[in-house]
Amino acid sequence: MKFRGGMNELMRQASRMQRKIEQRKEELKDEEFEAKKADDKITVVANGAGEVVRVAIDPSVLNDEGLEMVQDLLVAATNDALARSKEHVDAELEKVTGGLKIPGIG
Repeated sequence: MKFRGGMNELMRQASRMQRKIEQRKEELKDEEFEAKKADDKITVVANGAGEVVRVAIDPSVLNDEGLEMVQDLLVAATNDALARSKEHVDAELEKVTGGLKIPGIG
């Protein structure tokens, strides 16, 4: 198989794509994704870097649900927020790569 421009051009294109991916990842770090549980009494916010940045728990939910249930709801909200973050980041990086699956990216 022969590439137009040769192997050097292919390497330059790969390098440009890598820079675009890294730039987009950096931009996505500032985006936030929220998940709520227990009638919005438990809120977890994650960022595009896959980090939990905020947790809010209405104290009344402890009386209504009990500690064990609140812990379960907190885990569920955290998982939802992180899943939303990952799905969004993956979709955005897919736009940059044109749908090309690149190992180690995303």
